[in-house]
Amino acid sequence: MTQPSEALISATNLSVTHGGAPVLSGVDFTIAPGEIVTVVGPNGSGKSTLIRALIGLEPAATGQVTRQPGLVIGYVPQKLHLDASLPMTVGRFLSLPKRVRDADAAAALVRTGVPGLEGRQITRLSGGQFQRVLLARALLARPQILILDEPTQGLDQPGTAAFYKLIEEVRHETGAAVLMVSHDLHVVMSASDRVICLNGHVCCAGTPRVVSNAPEYRALFGMGTGGAFALYQHVHDHDHDHDEGHGHDPAHPHHAHPQAHGHDHSHTHDCEHDHAG
Repeated sequence: MTQPSEALISATNLSVTHGGAPVLSGVDFTIAPGEIVTVVGPNGSGKSTLIRALIGLEPAATGQVTRQPGLVIGYVPQKLHLDASLPMTVGRFLSLPKRVRDADAAAALVRTGVPGLEGRQITRLSGGQFQRVLLARALLARPQILILDEPTQGLDQPGTAAFYKLIEEVRHETGAAVLMVSHDLHVVMSASDRVICLNGHVCCAGTPRVVSNAPEYRALFGMGTGGAFALYQHVHDHDHDHDEGHGHDPAHPHHAHPQAHGHDHSHTHDCEHDHAG
């Protein structure tokens, strides 16, 4: 367990209320440099509230949040509403709120797989392009931690798979910690060092294998291929795309049916597919 003094961000006995109603209670949290931590939970479990509290956008009712002094955060929000009538190019968007060099903006777009979009109107982008531009903007800050709040919401299966593969590549190249929020358990279980299962409080936490076998986790999400999940094995020592779960590309070796994932490698982790939304 990461000690608070070593953590990029830590929370102790964190509680958050909305209009007097409790949203989160008694949450303890840490994330260390270079670590991938994922928060999972059903809709309304407080996942986004936790993220907002950790980065200072949501006040704590009780408890304490500590961020490393001078911590640089790259944040990709769950939703960002832009006025469709407002003329703004991608290049201009990347320079908000702080001006960036054209060469740096171009390099960030290349890295996130959407080169040459600088002159395109931001409101004319597809969902997948927009998420990659948001990621490019976050990376321009050279963050020590990249925080992603359900960044693939609304993307189709191939778009989701490609986006999460990109996240892993970026983490490998930059060494930045990654804190992800998702309801797509199959995605996060495959990539995470540690998983936190949230439902207003921390139900269980640990490695993907520990969490996926925890009674609290199974009670919250259910089990069995007839319900919300299909169990499959996943490994860390190869390039991997993350299935959306609703459809699989049979032409792709990593998009086989979940029960037919037969990778023969070490370091397997139990992974669960969340179709519940």
